[in-house]
Amino acid sequence: MALRPTDERGFSLTDLIAAIGLIGVLSVVSVPNLLRYWQTSIVNAGADEFATVLARARTLAVTRNTAVCVQVTAATVTLHLVNCAGVQWTGPGTDSGGVIRLSNNLQIGGGATATFTSFGSAVPTATFTVTDPKTGLSRSVVVTATGRVTLQ
Repeated sequence: MALRPTDERGFSLTDLIAAIGLIGVLSVVSVPNLLRYWQTSIVNAGADEFATVLARARTLAVTRNTAVCVQVTAATVTLHLVNCAGVQWTGPGTDSGGVIRLSNNLQIGGGATATFTSFGSAVPTATFTVTDPKTGLSRSVVVTATGRVTLQ
């Protein structure tokens, strides 16, 4: 009869199978939460991106001492100087035609326009909704009469 050495080290095959099984179960449980977090993050980033566009419009209105109209279609945003029929602004963040598109093909709905005055206030107030058409998740971006832009 052979004797086992008492200082034998390492894991048995049973230990390894149990550890791999535990990792597998934890992975299966955590993947749906990770996917939901990822989808929510896409919408939150899009709402932040749109809020930045609105803040840029407000800054343009104040620095140029003129009104800036923000016009929104389903997938694009344009900024117009003086009024909504005025000259379309082109600059950082726009394509050559002055059109701004949100990342990840996000859609914007709710309000068609918001106009910032040279004092930074907004007329009329507006609530926009940024939506991911793939998942249906959405986030609201609100422009108050004082010109403040907030996410809800």
